[in-house]
Amino acid sequence: MKKRQRSQKLLFSGLIIGFCLLVIFFAINIIVGVANISLNDIYQSLFNFDGSTEHLIIRTVRLPRSLIALFVGAALAVSGSLMQGITGNPLASPSILGINAGASFAVVLSTFIMSNNSSNFHTGFAFLGAAITAIVVYSIASLGRGGITPLNLTLAGAALSAFMGSLTSGILIVNQRTLSEIRFWLAGSLGGRDTELFLQILPYLILGLLLAFTLGKQITILSFGDDIALGLGQETIWIKVLAAVSVVLLAGASVSLAGPIGFIGLIIPHMIRFLISVDYRWIVPYSAILGAILLLITDTIARVIIQPQEIPVGLIMPLIGSPFFIFLIRKKIQ
Repeated sequence: MKKRQRSQKLLFSGLIIGFCLLVIFFAINIIVGVANISLNDIYQSLFNFDGSTEHLIIRTVRLPRSLIALFVGAALAVSGSLMQGITGNPLASPSILGINAGASFAVVLSTFIMSNNSSNFHTGFAFLGAAITAIVVYSIASLGRGGITPLNLTLAGAALSAFMGSLTSGILIVNQRTLSEIRFWLAGSLGGRDTELFLQILPYLILGLLLAFTLGKQITILSFGDDIALGLGQETIWIKVLAAVSVVLLAGASVSLAGPIGFIGLIIPHMIRFLISVDYRWIVPYSAILGAILLLITDTIARVIIQPQEIPVGLIMPLIGSPFFIFLIRKKIQ
């Protein structure tokens, strides 16, 4: 009993440390950029706004961007952890199972047909694409031998991702206007988003995160297998449905804000389970914090690496995520 209490205290202390690091990297993300802005200017812009250039940059450009990085990173990591928990598939994530690809295709298709490049316009279609893709992937996986197994889900997701990616590329090739309108978004970018758009998407992100937090205990039991969960009285179907709703809300909102960004939902849950715990009551909050930190760091790198230009964060993430994921695989094999 005392050992368990010490373990709980240690995990809680880790969350506090993680939150403090999150605040530090959030501040760094606001400070770093083409224009040098001091901490005092940041403080004054938030609490004593005077309309100066520095204050306008912070209030209208950097603060919204940092908030979007924080919430999108948290959403992608949490959605990945939920998907891995309910499917039992260590490779499950919004990018691997095609949800990001489906959301992206829906946005590209709607832009091609309706000629509307408004970020607000993208939101509904991103949710629709994410939801339809999730349903299709589960349906295809259920047709395979053995039903919805981790292997069947991975194969169905990979096949649908390739199919959606081909359709998206086809539209962009035959219609240069659509490519020119959304090419930066399609690469995964946090630039050009304003406070109005963030506030529009924020309720979906909060709802998805709250739903994920409430399902922590149930997902932990479900991760040990459906038979064990049913034996313990869990309503496995409803748990999976609610978790899928959370994933669609988080992935759809993230894609509508920042485009398709991979690897966060894949590597963060692995790292947490490797270092900390298999209890999703801890995996979910740790995923939210570490996912936000990772995207804040990546966005900072993307903005400064070739100043005054910037690289879409979606192009930087694989450079960070691929080696780390290979390291995790090697540690599990050894």
